[in-house]
Amino acid sequence: MMQRFIHSKIKLALGLLFMLVIGGILGYKIISEYSWIDAIYMTVITITTVGFGEINPPTPTEKVFTTILIISSIIIVSYALSVITEYIVSRTSIKDLKNKRMQQKIDDLKDHVIVCGYGRNGREAVDKLKSYKQDFMIIEINQDIIDADEHGFLFISGNANEDEILLKAGIEKAKTLICAMPEDADNLFTVLSARQLNKELIIISRASEETSVKKLKLAGADNVVLPDKIGGSHMASLVVVPDLVEFLDNLAVSGRKDSINVEQIPFEKVCSDGIEKTIAETDIRKKTGCSIIGYKGPEGEYIVNPEANTKLIKGSKIIVIGRPDQITVLKTEFGI
Repeated sequence: MMQRFIHSKIKLALGLLFMLVIGGILGYKIISEYSWIDAIYMTVITITTVGFGEINPPTPTEKVFTTILIISSIIIVSYALSVITEYIVSRTSIKDLKNKRMQQKIDDLKDHVIVCGYGRNGREAVDKLKSYKQDFMIIEINQDIIDADEHGFLFISGNANEDEILLKAGIEKAKTLICAMPEDADNLFTVLSARQLNKELIIISRASEETSVKKLKLAGADNVVLPDKIGGSHMASLVVVPDLVEFLDNLAVSGRKDSINVEQIPFEKVCSDGIEKTIAETDIRKKTGCSIIGYKGPEGEYIVNPEANTKLIKGSKIIVIGRPDQITVLKTEFGI
């Protein structure tokens, strides 16, 4: 509201300045019968009060007109300068206040996700995190991108590979870091800095070149994604096994509550009493209608389509598939 009011005052000030200049030029052209160049010259030196002499000795009528023009210019120019100054001060104050409030919200975050880079990959990551109601904030070096945001996301402007910026983003309290910047070198330095600041942090980075994958993992990245390679592989799969790929594409792992087909459940949710059980003993299929399609052990090993006698141990997770209504029952049953 304040910015809109100031903008209207700026438009008024510019309009008055324009009318003042046009009025001066027309006045000297009509009253003094000057050429257009001379009329413009006289108007400029009168409004700016630079003190140059007149082109011709002024008549009484010209003196009256010049006096009115000088007084008008002093009032209008002073008003324009005050409005512009007010605009600059208010813009700076509002921006500082907005940044302060945003930093306070970021400081309150815990176990959140930090997304570095708000380009194409960063936006896709943010959309997925938002749909899954995961707390996140974004580090972006391009201020224009931040200013163009219409969603009210939490942003920090700066270079993500600087320790100061990562600390402002709450790296010490964060759960996951996503490096989605376009340059592999930027992602590499960010991974190095982040790993030094938080040893327990889960770091996921994108890479443009396959040669960067090993470097990023040595720097501390837990997972490295090659978007271009995935895209090419996906297109090739649509040629070889189109129906299978289409089926997998329709499996929603996040989004609206009525569209999710796949869900993961940690051990503590399945075995809330802390007692280790086999998949058969959990009786998930009978209770919810969902089927267990995967098992992830505490060391990160995966078992696809695990046997019924596979034991769920502490630190493990199971992956289930079902219709949206069955997933809803699952979440209710296990308090997800």
